[in-house]
Amino acid sequence: MADAAGVLVVDERRRMPGRGAWLHPDPGCLDLAERRRAFVRALRLAGPADVAAVRRHVEQQEAATGPIPGAEQTVDEESGLEADGYPMSTNR
Repeated sequence: MADAAGVLVVDERRRMPGRGAWLHPDPGCLDLAERRRAFVRALRLAGPADVAAVRRHVEQQEAATGPIPGAEQTVDEESGLEADGYPMSTNR
């Protein structure tokens, strides 16, 4: 969820009103979402998204629980394939 200034807010309880975006709790996933401007699209923001609070939350989660098993395996960003090996599409 984002406020009016584009600052992302972590909603751990999933109870805040408005649009939201789900993120895998892994720093690599956050980096990829930033590069692809996924938050801007998902939350329909007019400007850039400030992900500082989300980054702190993800880093705290990783420090508390350790890295997510298998998270180091990534799909080639330019391949157009999702992690399951299928082309990215909304028409499945």
